[in-house]
Amino acid sequence: MKRSFFLLIPCLALLSLALYSCQPTAERPAVVEEVPDFSRFVNPFVGTKNMGHTFPGATAPFGMVQLSPGTNQQPMYKDGAYNKKTYRYCSGYQYADSTIFGFAHTHFSGTGHSDLGDFSVMPTTGPLVLDPGLADVPGSGFRSGFSHKNEKASPGYYSVKLDDYGVKAELTASERVGFHRYTFPKADTSHILLDLVANIYGHKDKNVWTFVRVENDTLVTGYRQTRGWARTRKVFFAMSFSKPMINYGHKKYDNTKYNGFYRKFDETENFPEMAGKEIRAYFDFDTRDGGEVLVKFALSPVSTAGAMKNMVAEIPHWDFGKTVKETRSKWNKELAKIKVKTDTEAKKKTFYTALYHSMLGPVVYEDVDGSYRGLDQNIHKSDGFVNYTVFSLWDTYRALHPLFNLIQPERNNHMVHSMLAHHDQSVHKALPVWSHYANENWCMIGYHSVSVIADALAKGTTDIDPKRALQASMNSSTIPYFDGLDSYMERGYVAEDLSPSSVSKTLEYAYDDWCIAQIANVAGDAERGKEYGLRADYFRNVYHKESGYMRPKLADGSWRKEFDPLDTHGQGFIEGNAWNYGLYVPHKVDEMVAMMGGKDKFSAHLDRIFTTEIEDKYIEKNEDITRDGIIGNYVHGNEPGHHMPYLYNWTNDPWKTQERVRMIMDTMYSAEADGLCGNDDAGQMSAWYIFSALGFYPVLPGSDQYALGSPAVEEAEVLLPNGSTLKIVAENQSKKNVYVEKVELNGVDISGTEIRHGDLLKGGELRFYMADKPKKGKKGSKELTAGV
Repeated sequence: MKRSFFLLIPCLALLSLALYSCQPTAERPAVVEEVPDFSRFVNPFVGTKNMGHTFPGATAPFGMVQLSPGTNQQPMYKDGAYNKKTYRYCSGYQYADSTIFGFAHTHFSGTGHSDLGDFSVMPTTGPLVLDPGLADVPGSGFRSGFSHKNEKASPGYYSVKLDDYGVKAELTASERVGFHRYTFPKADTSHILLDLVANIYGHKDKNVWTFVRVENDTLVTGYRQTRGWARTRKVFFAMSFSKPMINYGHKKYDNTKYNGFYRKFDETENFPEMAGKEIRAYFDFDTRDGGEVLVKFALSPVSTAGAMKNMVAEIPHWDFGKTVKETRSKWNKELAKIKVKTDTEAKKKTFYTALYHSMLGPVVYEDVDGSYRGLDQNIHKSDGFVNYTVFSLWDTYRALHPLFNLIQPERNNHMVHSMLAHHDQSVHKALPVWSHYANENWCMIGYHSVSVIADALAKGTTDIDPKRALQASMNSSTIPYFDGLDSYMERGYVAEDLSPSSVSKTLEYAYDDWCIAQIANVAGDAERGKEYGLRADYFRNVYHKESGYMRPKLADGSWRKEFDPLDTHGQGFIEGNAWNYGLYVPHKVDEMVAMMGGKDKFSAHLDRIFTTEIEDKYIEKNEDITRDGIIGNYVHGNEPGHHMPYLYNWTNDPWKTQERVRMIMDTMYSAEADGLCGNDDAGQMSAWYIFSALGFYPVLPGSDQYALGSPAVEEAEVLLPNGSTLKIVAENQSKKNVYVEKVELNGVDISGTEIRHGDLLKGGELRFYMADKPKKGKKGSKELTAGV
């Protein structure tokens, strides 16, 4: 290959030289203190049966790079219609598959919709093949067969043997850099492919543009822009090889009709610029004697220069094992924040796998110098916080962010600051709804950033200005063109004939408005507190007394006549029905119970929900709801009902909460490959398990209170942010002893069924006395509110 093709930009050349000589030009990562190896209890393969919403690859805690294999590509549309098979590949990987077509650097963790799958890298040998082929046609492309017996995964590390090529592929990562080690057999020619066509939830218009530069014989830079769930998303990269390439080239898969005077060149081989919508590039290496080729692949939301800075700062060397060790140490440090003792090894694995899942997102979204791309597509610099992205808030406000306030308060504070920065950059002046990579995708309902903010303020884990937070929250709650808010503000409910899923929206908005009232109270704005306190009561406007259900109402004030409380489609609810989603009033549970007939009647209704089998016809139109996550009409595989097992605490039968919670933990979670009963939804499913296994749950985020349940651990030590330790003991814990006789905090009996965050922060011992028979007649909880 002619070296004259390798044109150097001075600044990149200096950085490349530093990389190639292994001399860092930026501060090295701090030495990570060794902690016990909790990572051995984590199974990264744990996902959801038939959904494939997990990725088993390599990532650091909350890392931007989430490097993982792709086992199949299903287009989002087929023959002009939505392709249901694409849902199985939300994270690109299906445990049941037997081929791999590459290792991509960005993924979501268990989301119910998807994007990403950027920069897929694939090592191959033999004749050059640039088409991935079909998974069910062996040898039809560059994809390779593999076996699970030759596949390993642990926090920060993944390896697999690619059977078709005899290549051992190993992956690790820092927060912003993916690190590959490919051990090739002796071969005349070996290739490393860079697939810039591949996407998750791909369609023919998803790739907007791709640009690649071969800077020299070991360094490649570039970016790609896509439009999908995020409608304009740019990701920049720098790719560095441990040995010089001997040849390179690319193929375009888009039909470019005009190419300017670039038509002078043969761009397909050894031409150092590649540009187009659909590109696959290849880089050839001499492996006649076999051996390793290592690849460092850095990402940046800002620029290729930013990607280079990230690479030099985080992995300035070529010691793959060192990065594995550093990243595993980072994981162990995070996992050590909760140390548990369980009666079986399987339970311990389930717990730590859930804890691992809870730290896969949100992800850091800035360069090492604090630069990031904002929602306005301009470049910003974080000031006093680390910028994060991937906020799946309809899911994660319920338990994940409250979990962060217990064990990751500093990170959660940064996330709150990131949400406020998002608001400031938003032309709508809206806090995040479901945002990723400098985009708002507006997925799902509510404005649940306000819950995250209220919860952080209630628990004292944020340093934001409450007045600024209140204004941002009010702005989000008064956008008339957002999801029926005009109807909600005018009528006190969302009208079904003006905006679908009207009951779900009304209930979620009412809760969010309660959260805004709490923020107003902290900000000292009594007038706004009263205003939003009144809006928090709007849930009453969709309660139909005669039927006993929350029910859709029309713009003229009449009730929608066609109504089936068991149906999950077209009945005013989204991903739920009147039986389960209709019980979503977490901020006024006592009032809801009274409104629905009192404690005994409400308890009986909960019983019916858990014991009445739902018919297939009611769930067949919902991708997110499958039999794996259903108990009667209770859908644990989806988020709107996650608080429901704890609602017995507001009746005369709190022992049923203990019974239901333990049953759900025992039947809906495991450390096997299909160990989740629904997609993890960015950590919410796992956060529910962590809290419940410890014995308490945040039914009402935005307050400082938790509802008590039935712990699944024998003992736990929670490392609190103030340096204290909370020890949890479940005395007489066993599979049969699921009922709680009494609870003590530091030797003092807890009356009722709630406990406060501030009391837990003092540390000491929370002791549950377990039994095999329920303690009936114990009074339920008082209303969990913070004063509205």
